[in-house]
Amino acid sequence: MSMEWYDMIARRNGGYKSRALYTLEGNSAEDIFEERLIKLLPQYTSVLDAGCGHGEFTLKMSEYTDHIMGFDNSEEMIKIAQNSLHSSTITNVEFVCVSTKEKMPFDDKQFGLIYDRRGPTSIIEHGRLLQKGGVMIGIHTDITKVRERLERNAFKEIKIEEYNEALMIFSDEKEFAILSDIPGNPDYTQPEYREQLEVKLKENQVEGRIAVRECKYIWQAIRS
Repeated sequence: MSMEWYDMIARRNGGYKSRALYTLEGNSAEDIFEERLIKLLPQYTSVLDAGCGHGEFTLKMSEYTDHIMGFDNSEEMIKIAQNSLHSSTITNVEFVCVSTKEKMPFDDKQFGLIYDRRGPTSIIEHGRLLQKGGVMIGIHTDITKVRERLERNAFKEIKIEEYNEALMIFSDEKEFAILSDIPGNPDYTQPEYREQLEVKLKENQVEGRIAVRECKYIWQAIRS
């Protein structure tokens, strides 16, 4: 998705989050990723959050390490992150607006850990930022590029795990239609997408409920 789309989501939704209301059943990959990250963070004094969005998760993780630098290419997301930081008592977090498509304003081997929570997988191309033996960990819905980039950039001990047990349960089709807040989906709330919405509704029925299966991958690798 374009930077303009993320800026729009930030202004409309107050950050990188969906407006849809749903309940989650099963063991979520997001929860597993967070638990693993919390175990890793205390081992590193300098951490990079790749694609931090509106910074809510970054601030939450700041409790477990000495310093986190969060970056995103959306100015609107970073504005929200900065405001949240200034409204808190947290002193070990910084936010910066930058893109992985350009030279990043960080030193070589500046970070011991880089985590990528549904952010740009192109951060893997910036392996110079990670200390030798440092860890990069992420969670995504598609890991095709992740695998290619890790192998091409000489990462080792590559681990990729698939999780597809959890279900997002929507109360009705109105809430389901707000899937448009998730990258890759059209705005199903608009009349011109009604037919596509009907197809999606039929595809996502589980025991008479409207449900979307959470299919995500958690990956981890070490810098050579």
